[in-house]
Amino acid sequence: MNKTAGFSFLAPAKINVTLKVFGRRSDGLHDIRSVMLPVSLYDVVTVDEAGSGICVTADDPSVPVGRSNSCHRAAELFMEWAGAPKGVHIRIRKAIPSEAGLGGGSSDAAAAFRGMMALSGRVPPRETLMRMSAEVGADVPFFDRLTPVEWRVPFFTLIVKPAFGLSTREGYERLGRAAGNPPLETEVPAFLDWEDVIAAVSNDFEAAWKDTHPEIGTIKGELLSAGAKAAGLSGSGSAVFGLFDSAEAAHRARGMLSREDGRKLFVARNI
Repeated sequence: MNKTAGFSFLAPAKINVTLKVFGRRSDGLHDIRSVMLPVSLYDVVTVDEAGSGICVTADDPSVPVGRSNSCHRAAELFMEWAGAPKGVHIRIRKAIPSEAGLGGGSSDAAAAFRGMMALSGRVPPRETLMRMSAEVGADVPFFDRLTPVEWRVPFFTLIVKPAFGLSTREGYERLGRAAGNPPLETEVPAFLDWEDVIAAVSNDFEAAWKDTHPEIGTIKGELLSAGAKAAGLSGSGSAVFGLFDSAEAAHRARGMLSREDGRKLFVARNI
């Protein structure tokens, strides 16, 4: 294989407009039902051919770059399947905060898989790719089925990441869901107007963190007071999002919210 210039992909963050957690499954994971939407807050993942092995580097020193990194694991699994390339260098330029419930690690891994396919010219069957994705971990194993929903409500979001991160594992432990109680089949929701969106925004993990991290509720209140039509926790936290009907409204709210205590604020739109 000839040396290439590498391939770069945007890895978008996601927010969970709804997230309901059901019981533990026999594999120890949980069934969930969630409406997730990608937003215009991106990491950039670049995959280059290297002599041998897997090297992951990141511009954020808090990001692990060894085998625990989702991109490293994605590359390892792909190379085991494809037998190519012999080596890769994966560079991650971070913008999505970690331990925030915004899916940064999962999105980075998906971008790494796309990079590996582009670099090698090999595309695994969908079932194989889904299996490898599940082995990486992150969000994929929690879903039995992904179904597109009808979404007709353009929005801008103000995402507030407090100084602390939250452990997904601990969040599930705090919820304490018993085994069993799988979700029943329900009609796929449609979001045709703001009333549909406002009625739907909810997240079971807010109850898990209510006592230990009351700032989550405080941020929600601040977003609503600043004009958000709805606000909620994303994923297992710790990021909180507010939904707005215009960029002007989202930026105005950003100016109103406090940046004290190490908070980070991001304005993005649905994509």
